[in-house]
Amino acid sequence: MASVELRGLTKRFGELSVVDNVSLRIDHGQLVCLLGPSGCGKTTTLRLIAGFLEPTEGEIHVGDRLVSSKARTLPPEQRKMSMIFQSYALWPHMTVAENIVYGLKLRKLDREAIAKKLKAILETTKLEVLAQRYPGELSGGQQQRVALARALIVEPETLLLDEPLSNLDANLREEMRFEIRRLHDQYRYTTVYVTHDQSEAMTTADLIAVMNSGVIDQLGTPEDIYDRPQSEFVARFIGASNVIRGSALDGNHVAFAGATLQVTGAKLNAGQSAAVAVRQHDILLSTAAPQAARNVVKATVIRQVFLGSSRDYMVEALDGTTLRIITGTDNAVPKGASVWLTLPPERCRALSR
Repeated sequence: MASVELRGLTKRFGELSVVDNVSLRIDHGQLVCLLGPSGCGKTTTLRLIAGFLEPTEGEIHVGDRLVSSKARTLPPEQRKMSMIFQSYALWPHMTVAENIVYGLKLRKLDREAIAKKLKAILETTKLEVLAQRYPGELSGGQQQRVALARALIVEPETLLLDEPLSNLDANLREEMRFEIRRLHDQYRYTTVYVTHDQSEAMTTADLIAVMNSGVIDQLGTPEDIYDRPQSEFVARFIGASNVIRGSALDGNHVAFAGATLQVTGAKLNAGQSAAVAVRQHDILLSTAAPQAARNVVKATVIRQVFLGSSRDYMVEALDGTTLRIITGTDNAVPKGASVWLTLPPERCRALSR
């Protein structure tokens, strides 16, 4: 196995910078997710790592090898990488077993070595009973498992996955997230996983690189990214936080909608404009004014939807700011009712960007 390091990686198409001065180190055995919306540059970054695209600027190193630079790009077949695409790209005229060992035959391994490796990977991916079936006879989840087995059997230094679960239904997608993580824990290949799905990234990744407009907006563990967002983009994209704006009173107090909020996170300067993130399920909604006035905001319900296991509220604060709140189902507060919102200080995070 080998580490993967991007140094000032840039890819421009004409005047458009799709990847803009990205630097990232992925240690050997780590699984890093490139997470972000469509058009953020994550798939282009993956294709640069794979060697399908040449960088405009910057370098890519795998272990002690320089594999991409402005002057020279090593072709994909010489990079010791395996890539899994959204479409799985299985040969329809080959059986499961034939698809899996195709890469080994290209490498001209002897028959005994191929049979031994095939037996082991079929057991690991739970495909033994499907070995003689054809891709058209398999479910989406089974086809995905075949694609994983084919990628892993050649023992790559680096495994690349491009939104591999996007073609599966919701239940299969959830199951395969855990399967990918299980296989990673067993083989410990250096892995780069591209997805726009927050839950996939949270389930599978050691580190998440949240990308926006061609740059890495924030890099951290799933817990870091979720609990400690640094920018408004990350706060909204991961966990769908409310972002409210007010004026800083001091290092950790913000004036908002006639109330004073104690906040954590970035240190503020008195008088500056401040953005504060608070998650929908962390806000407490009450029809009676709480005795303690700290971090309490008065608002009016403008929408309420019953979702079975929860209620989804939209409320409007005195300054016109709207906030979304997820509560239990016990009490239904009608549209137009006055409510008081308690925003726990430890859940109000001032954003540095």
